[in-house]
Amino acid sequence: MPKSPLHTPVLAWYATNARDLPWRRPDASPWSVLVSEVMLQQTPVSRVLPAHAAWLDRWPTPTAQAADEPGEAVRQWGRLGYPRRALRLHAAATTISRRHGGDVPADYDELRDLPGIGDYTAAAVASFAFGRRHVVLDTNVRRVFARAVDGVQYPPTATTAAERRTALALLPDEPATAARWAVATMELGALVCTAAGPRCADCPIRRRCAWRLAGQPAYDGPPRRRQSYDGTDRQCRGRLLRVLREASGPVTRADLDAAWSAAPQRERALDTLVADGLVEPLADGTFRLPVSAPVFPPTP
Repeated sequence: MPKSPLHTPVLAWYATNARDLPWRRPDASPWSVLVSEVMLQQTPVSRVLPAHAAWLDRWPTPTAQAADEPGEAVRQWGRLGYPRRALRLHAAATTISRRHGGDVPADYDELRDLPGIGDYTAAAVASFAFGRRHVVLDTNVRRVFARAVDGVQYPPTATTAAERRTALALLPDEPATAARWAVATMELGALVCTAAGPRCADCPIRRRCAWRLAGQPAYDGPPRRRQSYDGTDRQCRGRLLRVLREASGPVTRADLDAAWSAAPQRERALDTLVADGLVEPLADGTFRLPVSAPVFPPTP
């Protein structure tokens, strides 16, 4: 018997509406799942699909990834955004190769101990790659639960203990079903219960959704700001990294100066790239992608 009346309709909807994504296929390796989860953080599926395929084509295993320099991970990352994720993925691959014989661990705690891997990613990989029973709370899942259970349009800006209690209470007891529930609620949030234009008429739990039954009250929490990009330090960092990615060796300061005209902002962005381990300054005044891996503190 289902633990919640939400389970059967959501799982049935997923069975007929799930997207065919390479990291969800039966033959997908745990490494494929891990790569996808890191790439999908703050990046849409449409942009991740070609990047994921190219990454696995170049580095089909963690050991293959670990054998290359971290700077090559940054180069391959291209324009996916938030490029420090490339370094985290390389660092995780290195630890997997050295500590786990090249096999992505199935245990949540061992995944959590990998450099740069936080609670969400560890839970997602344990669940999606190994069928383990874990609460997997991404933005899409949190939005589904906020509307269906709490009756509010959007979840809090940061995950709360109350959200975790709700998610745990809804988690099916059987591990394989729990893993399918996790990905099904994620897909429901991505395709139907979207942030800007929820398609309530197509929702399998519309008759049980607290937000819909309450008349879809408008969000009344803190302002939800959209991140700008044009003219920001983030855009400047991207321009500087592009110069390094497209170069076959170290680049000069003049090369970087040509990529962004505003000198104070350019220098500030370059300083942060160096501090993040994405760029290495050399003694002759040139710059290159990193050869040595940065040290990652424990991820909250």
